[in-house]
Amino acid sequence: MHDTEGYKDRPHAGRQLARRLQHYAGEPGAIVLALPRGGVPVAFEVAQALGAELDVLLVRKLGMPHNEEYAMGAIGSGGVRVLQPGVPGLMGVTQEQVDAVTAREQRELERRNRLYRGGRPAPGLAGRCVILVDDGIATGATMLAAVRVVQRQAVARLVVAAPVGAPDTVARLEQEADEVVCPLAPPRFHAVGQYYRAFGQTDDEEVQDLLAQAWARPAAPGGRLG
Repeated sequence: MHDTEGYKDRPHAGRQLARRLQHYAGEPGAIVLALPRGGVPVAFEVAQALGAELDVLLVRKLGMPHNEEYAMGAIGSGGVRVLQPGVPGLMGVTQEQVDAVTAREQRELERRNRLYRGGRPAPGLAGRCVILVDDGIATGATMLAAVRVVQRQAVARLVVAAPVGAPDTVARLEQEADEVVCPLAPPRFHAVGQYYRAFGQTDDEEVQDLLAQAWARPAAPGGRLG
């Protein structure tokens, strides 16, 4: 399967994505920030290939009250909240519903922070090249929230990277980041999962295991890209 058609699974997608990011290999201070959970297996391969530090940036999608798969927005650490145009009001969604979903997802964000990081402090980003990685970009709400979190720090360069994305969303993100790397942006994009042969849910244990591997030993340039 070629990257123009899709990917076998998230690790394969990460290795293919790393090929498009090779100009950052060995970049001093570069850090790859994964959007959990699905972005972690992708970002792990990218970080290993580039010889970059790996960490996570916690964001949570705000699902529509009656259709949680559709994002009405997203939240990120530090009180960042991004809402889709027309929310509240869109499809009858009220401010009270937005606030209730936000509170619920904030609790989950905090749970994941405790689980994934333990007592490990968040990395400093000032003056660094930051590469945000997810397994795909649909509405872009969670990625935009991540961008907003990073923009609050004086980073040297902000890169958004994903194996696949909706063309209009990719175009919007290009207005926000210094660079967007998305090898596959099909005009008939419907959902991220349709471009993976295997797209099972990434669980907490897999995230913890990959982070433990990355934090136990520094990545080295020249990782597997095949």
